[in-house]
Order: sequence, then structure tokens, then C-alpha cells
Amino acid sequence: MESIAADLRQMQRTPLHDAHVEEIRAAGKEVRYEAGDMVFDVGDPTDRFVYVLDGEIALIDPYTRERYLPSSLGPTQFCGEISFLNGGTVIMPLRAEQPTRTLEVPRLKMLELMARIPEMSDIIITVFAARRRRQIEENDATLTLLGHDVDPVVRRVATFANRNKLPVRLVEHGTPAAQRVATACGLKAGQSAVIFGRTPAVVEDPTPARVASLLGLDSTLSCRTEVDLLIVGGGPSGVAAAVYAGAEGVSALVVEELAVGGQAGTSSRIENYMGFPTGISGADLIWRGEVQAMKFGTKFAMPRRVVSLSRDADGLFCATLDDGIVVCARAVLVATGVQYRRLPWERLEEFEGAGVYYAATETEARYCRNTEAIVIGGGNSAGQAAMYLSRSANQVHVLVRGKSLAASMSDYLSSRLAADPRITVHFETEVDTLHGDGSLEAVDIVHKASGTTERIESGAVFVMVGAAPNTQWLSDLADLDDKGFVLTGKAVDRSSPFATSCPGLYAVGDVRAGSVKRVASAVGEGSVVISEIWRFLDTQRAAVA
Repeated sequence: MESIAADLRQMQRTPLHDAHVEEIRAAGKEVRYEAGDMVFDVGDPTDRFVYVLDGEIALIDPYTRERYLPSSLGPTQFCGEISFLNGGTVIMPLRAEQPTRTLEVPRLKMLELMARIPEMSDIIITVFAARRRRQIEENDATLTLLGHDVDPVVRRVATFANRNKLPVRLVEHGTPAAQRVATACGLKAGQSAVIFGRTPAVVEDPTPARVASLLGLDSTLSCRTEVDLLIVGGGPSGVAAAVYAGAEGVSALVVEELAVGGQAGTSSRIENYMGFPTGISGADLIWRGEVQAMKFGTKFAMPRRVVSLSRDADGLFCATLDDGIVVCARAVLVATGVQYRRLPWERLEEFEGAGVYYAATETEARYCRNTEAIVIGGGNSAGQAAMYLSRSANQVHVLVRGKSLAASMSDYLSSRLAADPRITVHFETEVDTLHGDGSLEAVDIVHKASGTTERIESGAVFVMVGAAPNTQWLSDLADLDDKGFVLTGKAVDRSSPFATSCPGLYAVGDVRAGSVKRVASAVGEGSVVISEIWRFLDTQRAAVA
């Protein structure tokens, strides 16, 4: 815990400038707290920015209500972390330890102030983001998962939290910590729950959607929400569009089914993205973009899925989400990307999330520590996964249907696979049978060239093959090719390379027919398309006027 305190002290050595404080004073008001008063408690809305004039505010333990860290926030420092940008709920409680005086500004007014004064915004966001990173690195979380690590339900919630950079800790049943948490929250022994603060918030059947609601990640949505631009999909192209939309003053909402990042977010390391010579994980790269987009005012809603799209009599696009909420927009950007193909294995559904995975992040890597792992696929994603998993697994088996990797994987990556003693590449090889009771325990693979079958004792198979576009929800509004990818540009007689057959409906990234399937190109398309969408919206406004 002392490392957290040292980190916070280091971040606050460069306080806001005097001119910034005067702007905050003009926009807000002074508030006084007596010793023991709560400034924020767990679950409160992050509805205001709090700057400390004098006194002391401390982080406290949500369960014991004792002081959590030896350090505290004092004069010239400010409260909060990255959830302030999207209006989520407070995840760590703060209490005045002595008579304290603050300047407080309503959240929306503070965001306007930050947009007007970028130097001040840079300082605040740097501190907010660093606090969130430290919470994750130190497992410093109020959100607690009480259950068994092997439970697919628990794993789904943990994956959702980790993919969305939400600090969460898992407390295993049968441990002293589990007994303490269960007793404090009034739960029965062995009862699984998602716990937020001192009260069990989700007891039965915890889901990512319920956790999102608990943390306020879906607070931007109401019945018939209206925006200028609806961005469907939070991969590289969708998040890039979100950044540029916000920067251009276009009110935009990003709807994402699981976590910002898309397929790129499941990549443990991207080495060929310009500006990161030592590489960066896909999740970190896209999370930086999400923070940047929120800084400009773009809103995110997840985990939400668009199930259908229609157009009303006024020309507005109306997207129906999986919970029945309708979001309307004057323009829609399709950025849903592709998903790895579900292979036709018996018992696949039984083992998904309990041994069969479609991502290779830190969360999944834990499940193959000191065991053997299997990666299926011959592309860069499969190669990056194998390299990452080789750090924790005793051996990684890469199964490739073809006879070589030359046509599907970058040369630098295939060379690394060949040189790593912990990685074995099996060509002309496929999975035949999955074995296990409740979770995956072993896999039979077939070597096609020899016709022999080999059993590998493995509890983790990573599927990274095939590319199926997510376009079923378009409801025939846009023309698709024979594989389901969205046709744009010349293929539908449009001058714009991103315009579909339906005016006001655009497509970028992997979901677009003929696109280059690379992170850099997806980011480029998402950035460029906003100028075209802005012109479309401007034309619409002029027609109404």
C-alpha cells in the first residue's frame, strides 16, 4: 500500500497553476467539511470536481471504515480518478480527517472548463489516469468478486472488468479473506456475489451488465437517447472516430458489446504500431483513446449490443439495444469489426470461458500458468498470443491448418516463434476432441499429414482463427458482400470510400469490405471518416433551416 501512497505523492508534486485555481473558483463554490464528514462514499455519483484549499481528505477502507493509506490529500490537491470523465460511480470512499475547505465544481461545468483550458485538463487527466492504473496494478479495488476462479460466471465478470480497466479483486471461497468478506456483508458461506462497498450489490447470477450498472457505466442511456452520431463498436476504428467526433464538437455515443478494444484489445502486445518501439498491449492502446475521447465529451455505453437498426419518418436512425432501449442518431458509423470464428467442436459451449478463450490477455494467461496451452491460428494475433502465453505456460502449442506461416504471419513474429523453446508450431494440425469435467482438462489433436492423434493435457485453448463480420443488426439498411462485410465507396456508387448504400450510414475498420485488417489502418479510417460525417450533418442542418 505504501507504493500507492508514494505514487500519489509523486503525481501531485505538480499542482494546478494559480490561474487554473481561479478559474475553478469562478465556476464553483466553497464547501466546508467537519472532521469525519464523508466527501464521497462508494456508489455515489462522480457529480463534482473537488479541489482542496485547506485541511485533509483521506482514502478509507470501504469495509472497516478505517484509514486506507498513510498519505492523504491536502491543500493544492484534488479528488477523483478517471471515472469522473464518464460520470460513473465513486469506487473508493473519501473522508475529511480534519476541518477541511474545498472548491467544488459540478461535473459538466468542470468538463466545459477542461475543454476550454487544455493545460489544466492535461494535469487533471494525467493524475486521474495514473490513479486508475495504480489501483489495477496494486489490486486496490472496492469491487470484489466472491467465488471460485474456475466458475465461468465469475470468469465472465472478471474478464469484463479487466478488459475495461476496472479495478476488481477475486476472493476465493474457502479462504480467510472470503470468510471476512462474507461475514461483513451478511452472506452465507459459499455464496457467490459481486460486492461493491459494504452491501452485496449482486448476489445471484452476476453478469457484466449488472456490474456496469453498478459502476454507472450505462448512466448515459435513457429511453430514446438522441445524439448526432451513434458509433457501433469500440475497436480501434470506433474509438478513433470517437476521439475526432468529440474534438469536432459532434455529440457522439459509442455502444460496445463487451469492452473497448475489439480484437485489438485482446492482443497482449502490438509491436508494429508507430510510436511504440517497445510495443504496447492492445488494451492499453485503445484505453488511452477512450480516455482521450471522454475528455472531448464522447460518451460510452457498455456492455450493450445493438440488435436492430431502422429509420423513422424524420430520417433519424433508431437503434434498438439488447435491453430494449432505443438510441436515435442523425448518422451511424458501423465499426463492429469481426469476431473469431466459433469452431464446430462438440462441447464447445460447455468449455467457453472454462478452458476455451478468444483473447489472450493477463486475465486468461492466469489460467495456463505452469501448464500447457494451445493456440489455434496462423495470423499475427495467434503469434502474439503464443509469445505472451509462453511467459507463464510450460509449453505453448500453436496449431496451424496450413503447411507454413509465410502467407499469414509477419516474418519477425514467425521467426520468434521458431526460436522460442517453449513454443511448438504444429502444421497441418487440428483439434479433434475436448475433454474435461466442468472445465477443460485435455485436448486431442490430429496431425493430418500422418493421420495420428495426440493428447495434450491442457486447460486452456485460445481460438484465433477466422473472421466473421458483425453485421446482422443492420437490418438490410446497407448492402453487404457475400461474406457479410459492409460494401462502401465505388461498390455502392458512392464517392466516399466509407459511405454505404444508405445515406448517413458509414462503415470503417475490419467490418468494411476490402479494408486492410491492421490496427493502424482502422485508426486511420476512424479518424478520416468524421470529416465526411460532419459534412453530412452540416448539410442536414442546412436543409432543416
